[in-house]
Amino acid sequence: MIVDVRDLRRDFVVRRKAGRLRRSRDVVAAVDGITFGIEPGECVGYIGANGAGKSTTIKMLTGILVPTSGSVRVCGLDPVRQRTTLARRIGVVFGQRSQLWWDLPLHESFALLAAIHRLPDDRWRPRLRECVDLLEMAPFLDTPVRQLSLGQRMRGEVTAALLHSPELLVLDEPTIGLDLISKERLRGFLVRERRERGTTVLLTTHDLPDIERLCDRLLVVDHGRLAFDGSLPDLVARVGAERVLVVDLVEPGPPLDDVPGTTLRSVEADGLRQQLSFRSDRTTAAEVVAAVSARVVLRDLAVTEPDIEDVVRRLYAE
Repeated sequence: MIVDVRDLRRDFVVRRKAGRLRRSRDVVAAVDGITFGIEPGECVGYIGANGAGKSTTIKMLTGILVPTSGSVRVCGLDPVRQRTTLARRIGVVFGQRSQLWWDLPLHESFALLAAIHRLPDDRWRPRLRECVDLLEMAPFLDTPVRQLSLGQRMRGEVTAALLHSPELLVLDEPTIGLDLISKERLRGFLVRERRERGTTVLLTTHDLPDIERLCDRLLVVDHGRLAFDGSLPDLVARVGAERVLVVDLVEPGPPLDDVPGTTLRSVEADGLRQQLSFRSDRTTAAEVVAAVSARVVLRDLAVTEPDIEDVVRRLYAE
């Protein structure tokens, strides 16, 4: 098992003003008794609302924070006591923090990281060439990090985390703020990395396409506690989240309120545009489109997926 977490807890002391001269001292559990495991080669999404305990968990997995109680083993090591050894076996990307040198050209940051990891040239240079080719970084390797766009920098961050071929790659909001092209390029690279090298991935994100494209399994955390462990389709089915089919008709038509397995949500422009919701565990988009096409002539259509925040919100409410 790559990650083995047992009854993990982390408390923080919060001091609040309780009068003109007094302050109260409260103990808050950021992570409250979480237990889970991750097998080699898995890609696991670790999601939840802001403040749910995701980043605190990752900091304990990587040895940055010491747990208040419970146990955690990563790659068979104690992250706190064996942090230096663990650093050679994992890669970490924090979306809003950088491990690159701000004023140096990007390629010099990679050379420095290789020296820190004591990697021989015949190990890290082929790996770097592979990442440069797949992530299309050649045009900006000589550019100082501070002059890179966010998408370019994130490609550099992922390369830096993978330079030493880690067993576990931890990604904390890696696509935050990226444009659609940069996101898709990064997702495609991570899919290939898992397929060809068997790298285990732990991903925190608010982006549903990241989860759909990359993750085999989801862990949902709520106020420091594990609320769900399973696949995305299982989560959507559990909370009853719905997809929405938006259809534009060639000419105005009657309300499509009798399509099997759907609920008519809205009718606009005298029936030229209509929205129908449906649950993936009860019918498919193809079946709904076929049923609608049998009734009216379509000009255009689109399927809107459930918003991950809405799915998690429904789970919390449950």
